[in-house]
Amino acid sequence: EVEALSDRERDVLVEIVKGLSNKEIADSLCISVHTVITHRKNITRKLNIHSTAGLTIYAIVNGLIKI
Repeated sequence: EVEALSDRERDVLVEIVKGLSNKEIADSLCISVHTVITHRKNITRKLNIHSTAGLTIYAIVNGLIKI
């Protein structure tokens, strides 16, 4: 469920789905690469989804991105 993620985790998830690297996500959101990595770990742990494809499907199904 989307509520399980913080707003920032959702922001990072959307950027992951766009195919951005950790560095590009960090630059886009004005946070450090380390913070991006931490958010990615938290997202995969909370959702129990470990692939970009799985995260993409999750983001689409939950309305975080439009196709």
